[in-house]
Amino acid sequence: MEYLDFELPIKELEEQLEKCVIIGKESDVDVTPTCKEINKKLEETKKEIYKNLTAWQRVQLSRHPNRPYTLDYIKAICGDTFLELHGDRNFKDDKAMIGGLGKINGQSFMIVGQQKGYNTKTRQYRNFGMANPEGYRKALRLMKMAEKFGIPVLTLVDTPGAYPGLEAEERGQGEAIARNIFEMVRLQVPIITIIVGEGASGGALGIGVGDKVYMLENTWYSVISPESCSSILWKSWEYKERAADALKLTSSDMKKQKLVDDVIPEPLGGAHYDRETTFKTVAEYITKGYNQLKDLSTADLIAQRMDKYSKMGEYKE
Repeated sequence: MEYLDFELPIKELEEQLEKCVIIGKESDVDVTPTCKEINKKLEETKKEIYKNLTAWQRVQLSRHPNRPYTLDYIKAICGDTFLELHGDRNFKDDKAMIGGLGKINGQSFMIVGQQKGYNTKTRQYRNFGMANPEGYRKALRLMKMAEKFGIPVLTLVDTPGAYPGLEAEERGQGEAIARNIFEMVRLQVPIITIIVGEGASGGALGIGVGDKVYMLENTWYSVISPESCSSILWKSWEYKERAADALKLTSSDMKKQKLVDDVIPEPLGGAHYDRETTFKTVAEYITKGYNQLKDLSTADLIAQRMDKYSKMGEYKE
């Protein structure tokens, strides 16, 4: 397990507990009372730390290297039913954007999401979860296929942003994202969107339009990352914590501003501390969201979706 800077007190206590257990095994000394005391202190420290997380600390948790990624959710929730589909039928297959058909609790979904890598090699292979235009065009192709066959769409968002390279701009990065938003707003099947990690800028919005939009507790969703915001406003990354607070990018902020429908709770310490519970909870929210949408007529579904997004940003004195 890797630890973030604010988690170091937890690391120290866990190391103490581990040493205590080893001493008990290797000697005749009864260390049970000591282990219980350390364990109690460990639980208290965890609760104290995680109930008072700042916006920046939640950003750090969303990027935790042990945190489950899109494919982890798909494999855990869909099992062997997932069939990945490739290519945008125009340029090539973007490895940062994955998609395909899978079943969740017996219901078929077209699943689309950004995938980050687990180590240096896979991060390069997945382009760090930053999709090129062909990735967004692949996503749209799959969503239009789902519409053709009446299959609901599930999108899993986890990206530091769309790839900003010269070649991406040459192939129409902005147009590809704008086209996805335009088409998703009027897609004739239910769309459920879940922010499972980072939800940055247009890269997230390119697959982020949904009838039901959920955020995991320790994720963020914003037009810009705290570091980039800091570098623009203060010409330095040193103010990233201040920028994170100002951006109101946490799940609770998003819920309060009615930009997402609900927040999915995570186990104490984050999704990576208890993956099985996280996967189970996410599957329950997907099923609950779909059950609320499945009986709506196409006209009502689209009208509600358009009304939902039209109301965002309204302000009354």
